[in-house]
Amino acid sequence: MEYEYDCDFEEKLVREEGNNKNYYYVLKSKIGEGSFSTVWKAEQRPSGEDVAVKQVFLSKLNSHLRASLDCEINFLSSVNHPNIVHLLHFFQGNGCVYLVLEFCAGGNLASYIRCHERVHQLTAKKFIQQLGSGLKVLHSHGIIHRDLKPENILLSSHGADAVLKIADFGLSRTVRPGEYVETVCGTPSYMAPEVLQFQRYDHKADMWSVGAMLFELLNGYPPFNGRNNVQVLKNIRSCTCLPFSQSVLYGMDSACLDICSRLLCLNPVERLSFDEFYFHSFLRGKSLGP
Repeated sequence: MEYEYDCDFEEKLVREEGNNKNYYYVLKSKIGEGSFSTVWKAEQRPSGEDVAVKQVFLSKLNSHLRASLDCEINFLSSVNHPNIVHLLHFFQGNGCVYLVLEFCAGGNLASYIRCHERVHQLTAKKFIQQLGSGLKVLHSHGIIHRDLKPENILLSSHGADAVLKIADFGLSRTVRPGEYVETVCGTPSYMAPEVLQFQRYDHKADMWSVGAMLFELLNGYPPFNGRNNVQVLKNIRSCTCLPFSQSVLYGMDSACLDICSRLLCLNPVERLSFDEFYFHSFLRGKSLGP
């Protein structure tokens, strides 16, 4: 295989050749950027298909991040689910790994929330049902995402029938039953308190993140904010009841309040497990998926 990364042009070109392929990817615009990767909207040539290309800089990865990249590629290569972003293929060259992913025209859930401010309970239910359907696949593979947040949840389109897709598995890792991890990672507003406290954690850390996103969908703002990790944790620990908008709380279904409160439970032992979340009465219905 040969690769070309031509930086002399305004539109950058990535070429993959070999294995009966002769694809070119024109990197048209940057749609996301992290500390060790950049995501581009790209056009595959000669097909003309819009795709997303995640460019991971190998020199910026430590051993833990390289293990997470391997986990991401192995997992996405093995699944094909409507609520998980589809990895078309991947290749390596010039010190980078390129993941070619389906392009989601609806942007991410963060931009959706900014546009709508807050959504009706039925819309929040639909999104969380789809999120649960995708997380079921992660759960069956023993994978913790570790960075679930609105920016990492993509939408297939801008329409009312948009399908939610879990994306960006760059911090994910496999954890066997009974095992715990200790690496502090994620985004403070969506990180479980045990992670913020540098304690060991398991899959229930993802459940906290789901609760934070459900809360934000309903209210238009995340449940806990702060200038840094310490401030976020202080706000979590000092909270006697979730800071719901009174107008939202007034019309909220009791099952919705229950699932949100039990996901955002300070003690991970008392927090909903994945199965308790997935089969909760608030999420019962046809939309749960396979």
